[in-house]
Amino acid sequence: MTSESAIRSKANRPKPTFFKAKSSKTPRSKVWPKLRKKDLGNLIPKRDGKVAPIVASWLLKTVGWCTVGEIPNIPQAVVLALPHTSNADGVYAIPSLLALDLKISIMGKHTLFKVPILSQLLQWIGIVPIDRSNQGSVLQASIDKFKTGEPLFLGLSPEGTRKYTESWKTGFYYLALGANVPILPVALDYNTKEVRFLELVYPTGAIEADLLQIYTQYRGIVPRHPERLSQPLQDINQSGFNN
Repeated sequence: MTSESAIRSKANRPKPTFFKAKSSKTPRSKVWPKLRKKDLGNLIPKRDGKVAPIVASWLLKTVGWCTVGEIPNIPQAVVLALPHTSNADGVYAIPSLLALDLKISIMGKHTLFKVPILSQLLQWIGIVPIDRSNQGSVLQASIDKFKTGEPLFLGLSPEGTRKYTESWKTGFYYLALGANVPILPVALDYNTKEVRFLELVYPTGAIEADLLQIYTQYRGIVPRHPERLSQPLQDINQSGFNN
């Protein structure tokens, strides 16, 4: 695609029209309760931090963000982080996790763990070593991590990019289905300045119906860059506001 045609393609891409302008005062959710460290059950993976939750809570309060929703008392889940349209998302998401003392792991190259000091740091962060040399084995290796029975919340971003995308990567779904664990959607809403833990979705094998159940929970969520919102979430917002 030439530069000229790429510009035309971007210009012709439908832009989300369902977002309202932000007011000077941040509107908070009236449905979702505020989520605190003390609300987490004994089965949920935790960091057992002492200082980090205090510092992170202060940082969130300083920037005007808060964490809302509910996390069921379960030891394992595939956690979805959406929408992901900016590097700034982590600025609010990471303190939210630290404030809750919640441990959400992400996948990383197993070779990084060969360095002792780096290995300890990666383990503290929550990186799960995965051998990516054989792409066909990544899904099974991830499933095997759950099969150990150890507490594990594995975080994934199904959009796979911070830019606009027409569809989601469905590896997260087949991972949850194969490991027999629920999917926990989490949203970053820049309109309400909330990191919002949504309702669990248990994969049934009927992927289209299950994905729709996930999409619907993101209706009305405002990302940092609305024009980069993935097409499935644009569609669910358009259908929601047109009804």
